[in-house]
Amino acid sequence: MLEQQLTPLVLQAVKELYGIDANEQQVQFQKTRPEFEGHLTLVVFPFVKAARKAPAQVAADLGGYLHSHCPQLIERYNAVQGFLNLVIADSYWLQTLQTIAADDNYGQQPDRHQLMMVEYSSPNTNKPLHLGHVRNNLLGASIARIQEANGWQVVKTNIVNDRGIHICKSMLAWLRYGNGETPESTGKKGDHLIGDYYVRFDKEYKKQIEELKAQGMDEETAKKEAPLIKEAQDMLRRWEQGDKEIRDLWAKMNSWVYAGFDETYRRMGVSFDKIYYESNTYLEGKKEVERGLKEGIFYRREDGSVWADLTKDGLDEKLLLRSDGTSVYMTQDIGTAKLRYTDYPINKMVYVVGNEQEYHFKVLSLLLDKLGFPFGKELVHFSYGMVELPNGKMKSREGTVVDADDLMAGMIDEAKELSKDKVNTLTGITPEEADEIARVVGMGALKYFILKVDPRKNMLFNPEESIDFNGNTGPFIQYTYARIRSVLRKAEDAGEKATNIQTIRLNGKELALIQRLSEFPQTVRQAGDDFSPAVIANYAYALASEFNSFYHDFSILGEKDEAVRSFRLSLSGAVAKVLRRSACLLGIEMPERM
Repeated sequence: MLEQQLTPLVLQAVKELYGIDANEQQVQFQKTRPEFEGHLTLVVFPFVKAARKAPAQVAADLGGYLHSHCPQLIERYNAVQGFLNLVIADSYWLQTLQTIAADDNYGQQPDRHQLMMVEYSSPNTNKPLHLGHVRNNLLGASIARIQEANGWQVVKTNIVNDRGIHICKSMLAWLRYGNGETPESTGKKGDHLIGDYYVRFDKEYKKQIEELKAQGMDEETAKKEAPLIKEAQDMLRRWEQGDKEIRDLWAKMNSWVYAGFDETYRRMGVSFDKIYYESNTYLEGKKEVERGLKEGIFYRREDGSVWADLTKDGLDEKLLLRSDGTSVYMTQDIGTAKLRYTDYPINKMVYVVGNEQEYHFKVLSLLLDKLGFPFGKELVHFSYGMVELPNGKMKSREGTVVDADDLMAGMIDEAKELSKDKVNTLTGITPEEADEIARVVGMGALKYFILKVDPRKNMLFNPEESIDFNGNTGPFIQYTYARIRSVLRKAEDAGEKATNIQTIRLNGKELALIQRLSEFPQTVRQAGDDFSPAVIANYAYALASEFNSFYHDFSILGEKDEAVRSFRLSLSGAVAKVLRRSACLLGIEMPERM
């Protein structure tokens, strides 16, 4: 890396010129601003006071020293106030390109020999995945890939909320109104079928509430006394007591949902190394709560419920077990955390969960610490913002939730319609290949549009804007990649080869491309440090934009100078490689033709 090569020389310069014993942290480089000549800028202000000279003079002194001691690297320089702009020799950039072109794992960081567990998705088995799950899954899967690129061993995990009152609502509605319907008999995905009955429960429950209110009962009492909710609560108690009839029904209906989830995950391109189920982990959590009760960490109220008093920690009191002995989400999360650290030698545990759960994870971390688990304070809640669609866009069949399957299908259909004219110009394209291109482009548009936004911010997903072939979109980057691949195929057919060139003179756009390529490893590190796929997405867009600008102004295959033509093929191949690696970190597939 250029900065790593120059830093020791800068430290040597300030020592010899001014007698300053500086450290590496004082050596600050930044990319030269476009209005000035140069590629890399040294900020000299950290040395000005000790040097006892004006900033511009310090910059000029250091420029002269660096140029005279390393002329093969620094071609020339200019000083602007306290900034030293360095023009790096073409030979360095050509060697850099050669290194990038030869490295099949370019950007991969050294192995840390440490394990990070990343939890994402966390669905409930009473409804299909929705738009919020789409952002969650895409962020979680991309963060896992980025951390692997940063040298972590990563275990991707999911906790399925497969028990609780919400599950019982779907089960009860199916028993009452389902007439034995199955995914096979209805032709519906299992998660959609069960989701329909969750909606049906809510509809019938509201009817009962209104009937009780008409009889003179207040709303809060009516909500508690409605027969359906009482039956659902009884079903939950029977489930926790191991009632065979209830357990068998629960297992059957959940199996339908899991089959539906698996189909959605495959379509989305996400996977997991280990799946935990709340039905298994909540028992471990209850054991830990009972232990905490015995040890005086928690307390029991008169109604039999168990609580944690966190008021001295600046929080409030937290329910851990209800009065009827049933558990809550916090109980399950305590048990899940314990099981995970038993199963894996985790160095860092990351929860990819929306920002509405920030308080929950503060409490979880504190409770685990109070229970004596050393990892309690080390949990990382990766908190991301909410995502919404413009009103009226791709609404699900219930009309209230944006369904993940509907959204993905809509994106692919949109890509198929918009790319129809482009695809028809490809020679020898079959209908199956055209459909595959539409799938890759539609899913690429969805993933990129969601991942390019700072994950901590709320966002509005606009399907039409996301699939534009000219803006900051996935299809634009995919099209740039496909364009390069087309050029490389034509070169190969013509017998042209990309060779290592060390003697040509680079134009400004060629040099800018190589410099951008050289920034990829640092970009990967920053994305890992920040847990931000947006860093990768916006880097890919900048690289694609710069290549298209170069492609517009300069010929590749039509270049008459053989050495320059060969160099440009090598440069184009390196750009394609880094675009593909960037897209891979985002979970985006790249089409060879578009």
